[in-house]
Amino acid sequence: MQKIVTLFILILGTLMSFTSCEKMLIVDDISATPTNTFGYLWKKFDQQYAMFDVKGVDWNAMYDSLYPLVSDSMDADSLFSVCATLLNSLHDGHVNLYGNYDVSRSDSIQYNFYAQSDIDVNTVVLNYMGLNYHVAGGLAHSGLCGDSVIYIRYGSFSNAIGLGQLRHLLRSYPHAQGMIFDIRGNGGGNIQNIHRFLSLMPSHGQPLYTTQIKSGPGPDDFTPLQTTYAPLVADGDTDIFTKPVIVLIDRGCFSAASSFAICTQAYDNITLMGDTTSGGLGLPSMGVLPNGWRYRITVTRTFALDGGNYENGVPPDIPLRLDWEKVHLQGRDNIIDSACTLLLNPKQITTRNN
Repeated sequence: MQKIVTLFILILGTLMSFTSCEKMLIVDDISATPTNTFGYLWKKFDQQYAMFDVKGVDWNAMYDSLYPLVSDSMDADSLFSVCATLLNSLHDGHVNLYGNYDVSRSDSIQYNFYAQSDIDVNTVVLNYMGLNYHVAGGLAHSGLCGDSVIYIRYGSFSNAIGLGQLRHLLRSYPHAQGMIFDIRGNGGGNIQNIHRFLSLMPSHGQPLYTTQIKSGPGPDDFTPLQTTYAPLVADGDTDIFTKPVIVLIDRGCFSAASSFAICTQAYDNITLMGDTTSGGLGLPSMGVLPNGWRYRITVTRTFALDGGNYENGVPPDIPLRLDWEKVHLQGRDNIIDSACTLLLNPKQITTRNN
């Protein structure tokens, strides 16, 4: 936990030294004209955005194509549309523009979340968990295959996880041969809940990932890498789950859900199954434009243990898409069924660690 707190303090300190303070983002001698507002927004992202190296966006070309559309005689709605187009070119779910009457969002992230989701929650509840499923904090859980497989549904990392609740959950399934941790459609939340869940897994304080903060206006101006480590497990702790775990992911997984997915590289007993996540590994900060609109900007970048920057999506170890025909005709989730089959035959599981 201390590493997470330290990272947030470091981010805050870096941003304060880089921009002086939030109020200083509104410069007295910059009038709130549309041309100044657009130019200010473009420049702040040019200097502070942390993900240009993986987004494949020519930021100068975006300025050249959109600036001619801006004039000091245009109305606020038209300016908002041009600024939103600029930011949406980054395809970053942590980047937003907050106007007086609207909020811009990444079209591609929104599409992935709604159109490429690989879970039908009604099917999961009715045909797998059952109406008498159990709830432990933010986790819904039930036993599958005669309680041989623990099924846990976690819809948001914003939902609190208590260590005592997790330990009680494990004790409820003493004969389990494996676990399914289903985070499909999980849009993220509090990264501390990642560490609470991982405290149930075998750990020796191994590295999980590294993070850098954008610290200056140059493209390579970043702070030194900061490492986040796995939560330590006490010697002799009997509430540790050493059996195979399959984590179900899809395009609806974003932010903390993607961060959790890269953390699984540090655990030999965890496998990712499903579709590539929607990424979102960077942490955002807020700024203010000359006309009073606010914007959110990604100011950190994260690297997995294998050195990869999976900001655009974390791939599964075992790719598998939901068979919607089986969902509608048979009420079956082929991803859960496949995970159960593998957990009951763990020698068949092949991951990046094998």
